[in-house]
Parts: sequence; C-alpha cells; structure tokens
Amino acid sequence: MTDFITLDPVPAPAPGKGDTVLEVRDLSVDFGVDKKWVPAAIGLNYEVRAGEVLAIVGESGSGKSASSMALLGLLPTNSRVSGSVKLGGKELLGGNEANIRAVRGKDVAVIFQEPMTALNPVYTVGAQIVETIRLHNEVSPDQAKERALRMLDLVELPDPEKAFKSYPHQLSGGQRQRAMIAQSLSCDPKLLIADEPTTALDVTVQAEILDLMRNLRNKLDSAIVLITHDMGVVADLADRIAVMRRGLIVETGTAGEIFHNPQHEYTKALLAAVPHLGQGGAASDDDVDVTAALAAATHADLEAVPRSELLRRERENAAALAAADTVKPQGEPVLELTDVAIEYPKQGRVPAFRAVEGANLAIYPGQVVGLVGESGSGKTTIGRAAVGLLPVAAGTMKVVGQDISAAKRNGRQLHEMRRHVGMVFQDPSSSLNPRLPIGESIGEPMFLAGVAKGAALQSRIEELLDQVELPRDYRNRYPHELSGGQKQRVGIARALSLKPKLMVADEPTSALDVSVQAKVLELFQNLQKELGFACLFVTHDLAVVDVLADRICVMQRGRIVEQGTRDQILRNPQEPYTQRLLAAVPLPDPEKQRERRELRAQLLSGAS
Repeated sequence: MTDFITLDPVPAPAPGKGDTVLEVRDLSVDFGVDKKWVPAAIGLNYEVRAGEVLAIVGESGSGKSASSMALLGLLPTNSRVSGSVKLGGKELLGGNEANIRAVRGKDVAVIFQEPMTALNPVYTVGAQIVETIRLHNEVSPDQAKERALRMLDLVELPDPEKAFKSYPHQLSGGQRQRAMIAQSLSCDPKLLIADEPTTALDVTVQAEILDLMRNLRNKLDSAIVLITHDMGVVADLADRIAVMRRGLIVETGTAGEIFHNPQHEYTKALLAAVPHLGQGGAASDDDVDVTAALAAATHADLEAVPRSELLRRERENAAALAAADTVKPQGEPVLELTDVAIEYPKQGRVPAFRAVEGANLAIYPGQVVGLVGESGSGKTTIGRAAVGLLPVAAGTMKVVGQDISAAKRNGRQLHEMRRHVGMVFQDPSSSLNPRLPIGESIGEPMFLAGVAKGAALQSRIEELLDQVELPRDYRNRYPHELSGGQKQRVGIARALSLKPKLMVADEPTSALDVSVQAKVLELFQNLQKELGFACLFVTHDLAVVDVLADRICVMQRGRIVEQGTRDQILRNPQEPYTQRLLAAVPLPDPEKQRERRELRAQLLSGAS
C-alpha cells in the first residue's frame, strides 16, 4: 500500500495517538414537518479518538446519517440542532458559516453513500479535486494538479491521468467511489465521516476501499466515523460500535463486545439478520479453505489466459458440473444461452462494445441461478438481454422456448415473450413511476397486456399486495410515501403481476438495511417456492446468493468462468477468480475477519 502524501505547506499538527478528536455531547436533531418538530436524533453522546474507527449502525430512519451530517451543518433548512460538537476541543455548533466552511474538507472530510450524486456532473473529477486542494491550501494550479494525480494514484485507479480528465458518469461505481475518497483525503483530514462508503460495491472493490480507509487511519492517525448497515464492513474496520434505533443510541461497546455479547434486544435482532456465507448449506465459513484459495489466486491471473482457452474451460466446466448434479432438472429450460455474445450498439462516434462473449447457461423451471461477478463483468447485461432489452449479437438465446437471437428477433415475438418474464430492478425508487399510486403501478402490466380490467384487475392488485405482505390500503400511496424495503416489495409485486415463468432480479437487495434485506429475501424465497418461477438472480453479494440460489455462475470480463451447484462454487471453488471473490467477502466476526484480512495481505504482498 502506498503511503499517504502530506501536503505542503505542512498542515497544523494532528492530534496525538489516543487524543480525542471528536466529542459529541447531548446532540439532538429535529426536522420541521407539518408545523411540528419530529426528532431524528435524541441526546447522543460519543467521542472518537485519533486512530480510532467508531461505527454507527442501525436501520434506515434510525438517525445515524442525520446526526452525522449535523456535525458539519449539512442538514436542510427545516432542521434544528442542539447540543455540543467539539473538534479538537473547538466548538463547531453555533459558530458562523465561514468557520464551518473552513473546517469542511480540510479538517473534516465526508465520503458520501452515492458518489454519482455527490460529485458535480458538469466538472471533471480532476477539476473537483483541484478545487478542494486550492480552497484550503495556497498552491498553484500545477501543484494542485500534481497532488490530485498522486491522490488518484494512491486510491489505485488504473489510469490516474484518464480518471483526472473523466467526468463522473464515465467512471464505474467503484472508480467513482475511489475518486471521491481521493478528493476527501486530499487535505489530510483529522476526521473522516464515511456514510455507507461501500454500499453496492463489489466485494473485491469493497475490500480494497476498506484497506484504503484503514491505511488512512494507520498512517495519519485520523479518526473515522463509519456509518453503515453492513455488519461485515463493521467487523472489518471498527474499533468501537454505537447501535442506533429511532434516534437513540441503545448500545455501545467494542467490536468484540457487540458481536460476541450484545446486550440490547435490538442489537441481537440486527446481528441475527446478517446474511453470511454458510447459511445456504450444511458447510460453514470455516469449510472454505481461504489459505489455499488466496494462494491460488495470487499465483494465477486469468488475464493471461487466451480467450479460446477460457471458452474451452467454461464449456468443460458446464458439462462436467451438469453431469455431477445429483438432482436432474425437469422439463425444458426456461432460459438457455448457447455461445451467446451480447454487445451495446454503436452510438454516434462511440463504437459498439461487446460486453459478453461465449456465454453458456441454462435455467430450468423452479430453479434459482445466481449470477455473480464484479462490476463490468457482464452479469447485468445478460439479465437485460434475457428480457429483450439488449440484442444478442451471436449465439442462441432462448427465453421460455422462444429464440430471441438476432436472426429471429422481432417486435411481436418480444412482446409475447415479455408477458412471461418479470424483472425486479436494483433501485425501486427509479423504476416506479413517481406520479402513479402503487396500486396503478402494480396493475399497469396486467392492464396493458389485456389480462384483467375493472373489478378483476382490482382484485388481482389486492391479491399481489397480500402476497408481498403489504397492507391493501397502501394501493393509494405514492412511492415517496414508502420506505426502501416497501418500494422493493412493490417492485416484486409488479414483476409477479403477469405470473411469469422467468424472473430476472438485478441486485434487488443491495442498498437495503440488513433487517429489511432479510425480510425481502425471505419473502422472495417463499414466493419462488410457492409460485415455482425460474429465477436469474444477479448480485455481487455472495452471502445473499448462498441463501437463495440452487446453482451459481461466476462472470469475469464478459465470460462465465465457472458454474455449478451452490456448494460446489462456494465451498470448493476451482477458478482463481472465484477463490479471490470468496476471500474478499467480509465476515461478520471481528476475529475471523482480522485473520482473513492479515492472511490476504500477507499472501498478496508475497506474490507481488
């Protein structure tokens, strides 16, 4: 890991190891809603020392983000904040706006949950980092650019020069998060507030970003406030934990105390809801030989393997593992890919891009197949092609018995095929029409398909609300009136409305709290067993796919590199890439996660 840079001129001396950086006393936050003050955080007390990570955990609405944004005056105008917040002994609350602006970015930095909305879309990444550096340091544009490039290199972006000149939309999710971290660290902050910094990131990217944050803590003795619902991330990084519920801190303690001996019932319920590898089968986490997996992963690189060899391996894997299955699938495949290539069409001067090559996959009635891999591996591309949103450039793709390959694809055929396919999207807020009550959103596919109208349609809407365990009177509510988990239930109900034979679920639980995620997964599992639809479940969360999937396909750079039963892939992976993915999954146990992290670092450094 590259050392963090120190800016010139030299900043004010940082607090010594163990000195209190942040001290919060009786912090309360209220929001004015309908002429009433609604509490979001009530009488919070905590402190963070230099070189320490405090994780604030809890469900959406618990007040963890609102209380943390209050530290820097980043709340909307309908809020009020009381109490005391001291940074290095100096009071932040009640001061003038100029003093707060001087602190933001220099002494305190924030990594936001969604970099796409936090970064300015009309400025390049480099320009935004340069602006931060020059705002707090008397340096020339050339010096600021040099430092910005060093920061982008520090966060291990593959091409810092290219990233510097890129706009946020031109980077992947993981790259945008790295760019935001580079901006946040550019002034060597004494306190870093990380608000869900790894949500929706691949496990390997997540592991690297956690390493970066740990490096900041170790090299600069910065204090870190980590806001998250991912208990694996908490186990990996946190020294102490504060558990929040309904605006109150209900329990605090060291990571070991909270994970191994929780006292509050809410903390126990929160930990019980965490999905982890080993839940799906008889084997446990310990059955995965991480040492062997990492050793293999560090001494083999799939990038060096020719494409023809990868395709040959993939065909052999598919044939061998299909023959080894003890339970033979029944009937014809609901989704079948044979040597499929999928590409994004040419747009203006942007040439066509082939995102998937030589994919072979089959899903049978009643079967759940998990499609896993990093961002850009092509898993969502296959999901979009399966519902007819992307053309098949080569090979054969059959969906519910219909060939939708390029030569046989037509509008009427796609219309008929889509009546048998449902899709659940990653972000229900953007996939539901904000102007339609949820009852109309659920009923719209049935009305357009002509399968129900009038009283029959209303009856079917009520039946679907019952199936996804939402009250019937919610039919008249709008999406913004529902929580994230409730909106995802609406998305599932809409996808089930035409009684599909195939369901494509694209990261349906990635941004949900662990307890909400557990409920949605349980609901999804029950519906799948009850209705018997086949499912292509696209995800980067291996613990989730361990709970749901019968079979797993692993994708890397547009190719399926390994597939087999859940236990074959998760308990006995053969490909180095799959082993690397498994080794990067954080365990919700501080001791086990520390051992895995140290082993991973030792082996990776030994191979470099």
